[in-house]
Amino acid sequence: MTAILERRDSENPWGHFCNWITSTKNRLYIGWFGVLMIPTLLTVTSVFIIAFIAAPPVDIDGIHEPIFGSLLYGNNIIYGAIIPNFVAIGLHFYPYGELHRLMNGYTMVIVVAYSTLVAVATAVFLIYQIGQGSFSYSMPLGISGTFNFMIVLQAEHNILMHPFHMLGVAGVFGGSLFSVMHGSLVTSSLIRETT
Repeated sequence: MTAILERRDSENPWGHFCNWITSTKNRLYIGWFGVLMIPTLLTVTSVFIIAFIAAPPVDIDGIHEPIFGSLLYGNNIIYGAIIPNFVAIGLHFYPYGELHRLMNGYTMVIVVAYSTLVAVATAVFLIYQIGQGSFSYSMPLGISGTFNFMIVLQAEHNILMHPFHMLGVAGVFGGSLFSVMHGSLVTSSLIRETT
């Protein structure tokens, strides 16, 4: 009779979990950023869907005229929106959680390239509200709400004729053009290192 003995790992469960999370041999790499990102994205997506379907009306102007944005209040996919906070909240910012974004293997070029999106989102969702004095002036998250926000912003501030806006648009388009030219040059000049 032959007995087969298995050798058990003396590794503790936390060490085993850490090795599994950071292992590149898995079919899907999770990493420490994934430990934070996956539940956060699931939560945000769930809250967005629930709010888009069933969020109550909000009196954003303080004149006791609630604005209905969700689907249960008669809106369709085009006109549905998640309406911003009540005007009485003012500029109080309640963070939903701070995430430390770990970027494994990325260079600073990626950070600089995507900083335009962060700058635009900061300007639209934070700086503009500080200038107006309330978060009720923020852009509703929806198709018609976004277009209405852009039309009202242009009508009130004539932002398209502002020289800084013109420079910013030219810079974004010029930056994307230079990125494409750089990528094309690098791709066309690759030399195979292994023969």
